Amino acid sequence: QVQLVESGGGLVQPGGSLRLSCAASGSMIAINDMGWYRQAPGKQRDVVATITAGNVPNYADSVKGRFTISRDNAKNTVYLQMNSLTPEDTAVYYCNAEIFTEDWAVQTSRDYWGQGTQVTVSS
Repeated sequence: QVQLVESGGGLVQPGGSLRLSCAASGSMIAINDMGWYRQAPGKQRDVVATITAGNVPNYADSVKGRFTISRDNAKNTVYLQMNSLTPEDTAVYYCNAEIFTEDWAVQTSRDYWGQGTQVTVSS
């Protein structure tokens, strides 16, 4: 029932910018930490940026100063503003959220993942 839907990926030239969005929908009790991860061809999935429920961000060293993560709790949405993009940023980007739900009177939490959105940086 809970889904994360990503948007905003695409093709951009080096030095360009993109803004990714990820909206959570469904029956949710609470959303805890959210984040963005990426996976380039032949590589593992790595964390890009995270943001806590208290709005504290953290970034991978490779994107510090270039990317900004933010969230809008009223919209259940997390964003990733990506500036000064390079070909090394090319990857499938996935959003992630720890979400609490209730099913059959039992409250549980787990990580949910978006379907991924392709970001390609090329001239």
